[in-house]
Amino acid sequence: MSYLVLARKYRPQSFEDLVGQEHVSQTLGNAIKTRRIHHAFLFTGARGVGKTSAARIFAKALNCEQGLSPQPCNVCQSCREISAGQGLDVFEIDGASNTGVDDVRELRENIRYLPSRSRYKIFIIDEVHMLSINAFNALLKTLEEPPEHAKFIFATTEPHKIPITILSRCQRFDFRKIPLSSIIAHLGKMAEAEKIQISERSLGLVAKRGEGSMRDALSTFDQVIAFCGETVADEDVQGLLGMVDRRLLMETLSGLLEHDSRRVLHGVRRVDDLGHSFRQFCRELVETLRALVILKVVPEPDGLLDGTADELDELRQLVSAVDLEDLERTVTVLLRTEGELASSPFPRLVLEMTLVRLAHLPAGREVATLVRRMEDMQRRFEAGAATPERMPTNEPGRAPSRELQSSGPAGDQSTDPALSVRENASPSPGSKAGRDGALRQDWQSLVQRINKERPLLGGVLEHGRLLTLELPVVELGFVEGSFHYLQMQDSDLQTGFTKIAEDFYGRSISLRVVPIRDRDQTQAPPSLAEERQARESTQRNLVREEALGHPAVQAAKKILGGEVVQVKPLKEGSGLEHGDQN
Repeated sequence: MSYLVLARKYRPQSFEDLVGQEHVSQTLGNAIKTRRIHHAFLFTGARGVGKTSAARIFAKALNCEQGLSPQPCNVCQSCREISAGQGLDVFEIDGASNTGVDDVRELRENIRYLPSRSRYKIFIIDEVHMLSINAFNALLKTLEEPPEHAKFIFATTEPHKIPITILSRCQRFDFRKIPLSSIIAHLGKMAEAEKIQISERSLGLVAKRGEGSMRDALSTFDQVIAFCGETVADEDVQGLLGMVDRRLLMETLSGLLEHDSRRVLHGVRRVDDLGHSFRQFCRELVETLRALVILKVVPEPDGLLDGTADELDELRQLVSAVDLEDLERTVTVLLRTEGELASSPFPRLVLEMTLVRLAHLPAGREVATLVRRMEDMQRRFEAGAATPERMPTNEPGRAPSRELQSSGPAGDQSTDPALSVRENASPSPGSKAGRDGALRQDWQSLVQRINKERPLLGGVLEHGRLLTLELPVVELGFVEGSFHYLQMQDSDLQTGFTKIAEDFYGRSISLRVVPIRDRDQTQAPPSLAEERQARESTQRNLVREEALGHPAVQAAKKILGGEVVQVKPLKEGSGLEHGDQN
């Protein structure tokens, strides 16, 4: 008997087996339970994420001899024939091979006849975007008014190539790329079933090569098993897939960020000795630098980075002493180098020169230092090369200028909506304003906690307007028809909010999500995002006003004959406070 590849041997046979596509499984299952089954479906998504498998499972559920059920029996003759791709009333058509109008006309003729022994005639057209315009036009009328016994399932990786007239007649399901953790867990089950000894690290390398595609990951796993046998070593997987040893990668990157040219050149020599691709090495450097940038701006990168806890701790130690601007500059240079390596006759030389240049690149200088130097230069000019006393500047630790402290309404922070809430809370603990202020503070604390535990949900809540917070009722308003309003209709997000809120308040919570019409927006309280934007806008104006009036800036404009294009705080994380060095 010929060998059956893992992707076919372990092909999903029920909706429960579909990995990473729970939203599709639940929707199709509920449609079958309630008998609200549309006549045309469009499955879109990247390669190898389960579109054709889901189409076969749906066909089995519709034609199972045990009755309509979200869970086909996989035992009856109809289920077995569909699983083998031989169903008498299930037609799998390759859109790339049957692109003409004559093929569609033949299909239309076939549709007219009742199914031979099943409930429905089901037409699965893969890569449907390959059909010609004439073929799509010939299909339109059939899609609009199909016979009751016919169902269509279209699958494609490029939905933008399908005419809108076809899209409007289909229920569309977008298949997501499968998370790395889900692929690793699925590969682990297969390794156990096949009695393959393989480490978690090697499974991670195989899963990464899949890039979100389960089929690609399984094909790679097949290749690894063929090479290594029943016992898989990490070094063999690395060598087979052309991946660079992480220790070599981290050592080279550490030398680069610490400006140690010797370690950098030694790393490139090791890459050459081990026979790795210089372009692949450059790509992995870029991927690691991306992880460093994310860790620099998001301390808890839940869902943004794939890696073990040990790997993330190692990256955190590496990024602690590096500025964000230097990381961004390094990524930009390496991205350009990666393209040059593809066509260069001297790839090692190109990579060596780039890394040495980056290792010797001085750190970005603060604008304040340059301004102070220009200030000294101006004084020398005015005093005949003498070195007079330096003019006062707003350096770290100094109080802000007298003009800024006494700035009237422009410097008054009472225009900040968030501060207004806190000031209104001051009258007395029992007053309505005091209660509102306290509840507002509780709401901000709750959203901050949700941001740490579920960043996606927290980002949506920041755009919600808190209409009612009278426990156990929490009423949130979103602009009607907005993206965030549609997001909060998701039952998973609502369940996640309720669970965290109940733990936060220590009691049961009832969440209401209501739409806010355009004319009602001015009457609703501002969202946390709007409050933050208003606060930052006010503070940016203060910073700009002080910077433009600074004597050193005035001197620079006079000496250089230039103009101020942008004003921004010098310190990352300073919060735009006008007491910081600007």
